[in-house]
Amino acid sequence: MKTRHIRIVLSCALLSLTTTLTQAAEFPSMPVRIVVGYATGGASDIVARLLQPELQQRLGQPVIIDNRPGANGNIANEVVARAETDGHTLLLGNPGPLVMNSFLYKQQLIDPAKAFVPVTQLTESPMVVVVPAASPARSLQELLDLAKQKSGGLSYGSAGNGSSMHLAGATLQMRSGAPLVHVPYKGTGPAMTDLLAGTLDFMPDSRSTTMPFIRDGRLRPLAVTGAQRVADLPDVPTVAEAGVPGFKVTTWLGIVAPAGTPSERVQRLYEAFRAALQAPAVKARLEELGTYPVGSTPKAFAQALDSERQEARQLVQKTGMKIE
Repeated sequence: MKTRHIRIVLSCALLSLTTTLTQAAEFPSMPVRIVVGYATGGASDIVARLLQPELQQRLGQPVIIDNRPGANGNIANEVVARAETDGHTLLLGNPGPLVMNSFLYKQQLIDPAKAFVPVTQLTESPMVVVVPAASPARSLQELLDLAKQKSGGLSYGSAGNGSSMHLAGATLQMRSGAPLVHVPYKGTGPAMTDLLAGTLDFMPDSRSTTMPFIRDGRLRPLAVTGAQRVADLPDVPTVAEAGVPGFKVTTWLGIVAPAGTPSERVQRLYEAFRAALQAPAVKARLEELGTYPVGSTPKAFAQALDSERQEARQLVQKTGMKIE
């Protein structure tokens, strides 16, 4: 009787393992949808469509890019949070909807920390602090000194409240003590127009946006916001090197799935995204855009998100950042 019981237990365990392996082998069994919280043509959309053919090849299913812009990425968050937990619906997000919004909005329908399971961080992009060519500031320290001397401080633009540009400016203000006034815009384009016109004093922005104006002499780079200097601006120091110790703010893109998605499917997706990021054409295009492929494990991405959320909570409390 005891032997028969052991056989039954072993048979059940083997059946369960076989079922799990079969489900993993069959995944994905339908098109995979990547929801992007921004309009076509933006940085998030560009990266999603860059990865699309590589993912289709590796997953063996069509990959659909579904743009759901609005509410600083919260609309896309809600779409994916309510999707089936079968791994066929994913969210391509950035620090705004996945980290900052939780602390900037008074009310949110979903909590990203609970609603999603991390798959992988796709990219990381240091920004560059730039001033108009007519600015008297020749270094970041000179810019911060000017802010302290000028009544009301200096102004900087961003693509909107809660954006990485806003985060970089607010962090610079907190760490340096300089009075810096945030001016939010509806996108990078109009902010850049005012910066070039001299309406704004400076701006932290992506290298893909600023490099054309740096090359033609209309903008002057003062510092990069990452932990290391960048290859296309080798003589430009980091913000930390320029006199603000401990400063590091980068923008990034990552993939998450609805909470409850089976771990073996998350692993399958992670492997597909990691391989897609290593494709030569993808790596070359990302380099042109001033960003770097990451392809971190689900565990590493989860740890990074936890760390950024802790920092974001402290930053919002200290600076009073909010969605107006």
